[in-house]
Amino acid sequence: MYKVKEAFYTLQGEGAQAGRAAVFCRFSKCNLWTGREKDRATAVCNFCDTDFVGTDGQNGGVFETADALAAHIHSLWPDAPGVPYVVCTGGEPLLQLNEALIGAFHQKGFEVGVETNGTLPAPVGIDWLCVSPKADAPVVIEACDELKLVYPQPKAMPDRFSHINARHFFLSPMASPSAPDTGSDHVKQSNTRKATNYCLNHPRWRLTIQMHKIIGID
Repeated sequence: MYKVKEAFYTLQGEGAQAGRAAVFCRFSKCNLWTGREKDRATAVCNFCDTDFVGTDGQNGGVFETADALAAHIHSLWPDAPGVPYVVCTGGEPLLQLNEALIGAFHQKGFEVGVETNGTLPAPVGIDWLCVSPKADAPVVIEACDELKLVYPQPKAMPDRFSHINARHFFLSPMASPSAPDTGSDHVKQSNTRKATNYCLNHPRWRLTIQMHKIIGID
C-alpha cells in the first residue's frame, strides 16, 4: 500500500534536472517530523514549507499496489514526445518507495528520480538520486547523483558532507516558511547572498534557486 499526498505534472524547479518536465509524486509522511502541526517549529528541519500530511492533495490517495500507483502517475504524463520522468519526493519518499514500485514505473517507461533526506537506504533501480541532508540527522547514503543542501543550516554545513560521492553539488538558499512579507523576503535575500558567496569561494558547489516559485508553477 502506498500513501500519496499529491501528484502533479510540472517542471523540475531545482538542481541539475531544472527545467525538465516531470510528474511529481509526493509521498505522505516524513521520518524527521512527528506530523503534528504544533511540533513543526521544533522539527529537525523546521524551515520546511511542504505539506506532506495525509492523502488529500491534488491527485492524492491510497494505492493498494505498485501497478495501481504507476498507472495513476502515467495518467498524468502527456501523450507527447519525451522520456517520461517521475520525481518521488515527500515528506520522505524512501519510507514507501521500494523495488516493486520502481519496477512498475520502469514498466510504464518512466525514469525514476528521488529526492530524499538521505537517512534511509535507497532501493536499487533509481535512475536519479538527489540527497538533501537536514540538520544533524544521520545520513546513510554515501553516493548519489546530486547533493543538494538547504543553506545555511548550522548543523548541516557543506564541509560535513565532503565524504559523499556526488556528481553535482548544489546549495539552495533557505527561505522562511511563513507567508511572504518583508521579514521573510529579507531572510531569503540574506541567505541567497550567503549561498552565493559560499559558491564563489568553494567552486565545487553551485547555486540553485526555486525556479518553480519564481515563475509561479507547482
